[in-house]
Amino acid sequence: MTKIFITIPWFLPAFRAGGPVQSIANLVKEFHEGVEYFIFCGDTDLNGAALENITTGKWVPFNEYTQVWYAAPQKISERLVRQIEKIKPDILYINGMFSWHFNMVPILFCKAPVKILSTRGMLHAGALSQKKWKKKIYLQAFKLLEYHHKVSFHATDEEEYKYISNYFGKAANIFTAGNFPNKTGTLPFPLKEVGSLSMASIALVSPMKNILLVLQALEKSEANIRYDIYGPIKDEAYWDLCKQTIKTLPENIRVHYHKEIEPHKTKEALASIHVFILPSKSENFGHAIYEALSAGRPVITSNNTPWNYLSESNAGINIHIDDKIKAINELSESIAFFASMDNTEIQKWHKGAVAYAEKAIDVEITKEAYAKMFLNYPSLTEEK
Repeated sequence: MTKIFITIPWFLPAFRAGGPVQSIANLVKEFHEGVEYFIFCGDTDLNGAALENITTGKWVPFNEYTQVWYAAPQKISERLVRQIEKIKPDILYINGMFSWHFNMVPILFCKAPVKILSTRGMLHAGALSQKKWKKKIYLQAFKLLEYHHKVSFHATDEEEYKYISNYFGKAANIFTAGNFPNKTGTLPFPLKEVGSLSMASIALVSPMKNILLVLQALEKSEANIRYDIYGPIKDEAYWDLCKQTIKTLPENIRVHYHKEIEPHKTKEALASIHVFILPSKSENFGHAIYEALSAGRPVITSNNTPWNYLSESNAGINIHIDDKIKAINELSESIAFFASMDNTEIQKWHKGAVAYAEKAIDVEITKEAYAKMFLNYPSLTEEK
């Protein structure tokens, strides 16, 4: 049995941090043959709120193959090092790059036969543009001290593989294994009238997700649009800009902000809309996007996500976001395109989204990729 010790800032029942939490939850649910997991995480959610119905400071069962340690903030790094020494994992699986306790401490101060660093999209240009100087200094130090030769890397797709390789060189040892998805299941499609459209975004409200760009595109819309925004506010200044834009929108545009949404309520949010919209600067996976597609909701997103070539499958539209004016125009045109459809026409896109989601991910191939990363690691197989 291979012991895998996972470090991540947040884990269920935390949900506000979005994709990384869902990725690890799906991993320990789907891939469990020959492994046991130990997840070390914080005892709060992204907004600092204490998690309910958890036990801190001890290992508690999550499922048959997984135990979780919810750590209180006091002496968190010390406890992490101590637990790794006690568990003696075969693999230390580090999720993210820029958290001191959960990313840097495991790399710098913890011992394990194998360390795998999952960059979780944090080397994408869009992600690095946020707090860029701090990140640049850290990454330069990381390379200078040659830690990129002391860890292996996990990329979730070929695009991320390129980012890691470009940043750390061809000598970097990189595994590629995609995320396991949540399949929402096809939802009934609401009646659609010509000249009207209901759409939603489910995401952290921050510059990375480009909610403001959607609102600016809506300023040009002549159709009757309902736009629902679900997600915690990560950047208050950015949300203030969004609110200012909302105030200037014409009467035919109705915007509703619902704060964060718990994962089990995602179906309810998707059930009432025609289109899911999220033109992110980058997405390592984009669980919300995939869930929308699997529910049968065509998606408007950027070309910086794994979900590309949507229009060829009648599953949605990819827009270019490198140029702001062009991006706003493309968003506006895409919204108008779907708003102009009647109920019969949009059903083709409903079915296209479902078909696209079904073809996009082969779970068995994904399991094989994780087996290669976790079970067939040369140094471990040699020892065992």
